Amino acid sequence: MNALRTTILLAGMTALFMGVGYMIGGTGGMALAFLFALGTNAFAYWNSDKMVLSMQGAKEIDPRSAPDLYQMTRRLADNAGLPMPKLYLIATDQPNAFATGRSPDRAVVAVSSGLVKYLDSREVAAVIAHELAHIKNRDTLTMTVTATLAGAISMLAQFGLFFGGARDNNNPLGFVGVIAMVILAPIAAMLVQMAVSRTREYEADKDGAEICGDPMALASALEKISSLSKRTVNEAAQRAPAMAHMYISNPLSGARMDNLFSTHPNVENRIKALTEIASSVRGGGGGQTPRQRVNPIEAKVRPGQNWRTPGTRPRSDDDKPSGPWG
Repeated sequence: MNALRTTILLAGMTALFMGVGYMIGGTGGMALAFLFALGTNAFAYWNSDKMVLSMQGAKEIDPRSAPDLYQMTRRLADNAGLPMPKLYLIATDQPNAFATGRSPDRAVVAVSSGLVKYLDSREVAAVIAHELAHIKNRDTLTMTVTATLAGAISMLAQFGLFFGGARDNNNPLGFVGVIAMVILAPIAAMLVQMAVSRTREYEADKDGAEICGDPMALASALEKISSLSKRTVNEAAQRAPAMAHMYISNPLSGARMDNLFSTHPNVENRIKALTEIASSVRGGGGGQTPRQRVNPIEAKVRPGQNWRTPGTRPRSDDDKPSGPWG
């Protein structure tokens, strides 16, 4: 099913590329755009995960630099029946996370320094479980390819503003067509991102709650992330807004007009759905109780206690990320 969805996505994005090329340069422009689309599709499949991590300034972490986080992720991956993904850190005080990689064997989970600073151990585990659900459902390829192609479409439209519209380029609408594409092409790409992200986030919330066995921890994490994100700007996400739909929560919520075309479902609706899952599990009322899972958090880390690496003092809201997180 994921292969079909990815194929449809690539075909749709390629058609959009060709449409932009036609409006900029007529049939010749459409042919060039088609070749450009083929190259972009190939690049997106093989290298988009590396590009996304680079654009977000993510740095790899290992068991020595973050032993507790690493072991927590390993246990959650075992719960999900997945190989251990690589772990990356995004140096931003905004709490957030995303997953990428074209397959579970090449998956990456990236968390921000703000996530481990402001969320407690249960909430961090729930967020990682959500990202592992994306990996398990093979959403990561679709979402990463969408981000890469959406950025490329916007770039092509901007390119056309400078080089399109000449009388001899066989453009059917001339400069008016170029202006229309500059405005409409990025919006069309954004609508595709919205369609991909919104439907997958609800599913990842549900599956992530099963992986960690704690729906309300994920609900609490979403509430904290949404609230704190409005007061903290993610500079890397601001520079590459086409990547916004990959995060667990909108990383642009600290910017103006971020809700004009939101790539994420309403947080209140997601929390409501998770609350219903938790109620179903507690009351039995017709809902299926998730399978028994290995607790991803060691006994020495109590619910409600701030997650931290060994040998560091508990974090306060005034602390800045330090040690392996800084």
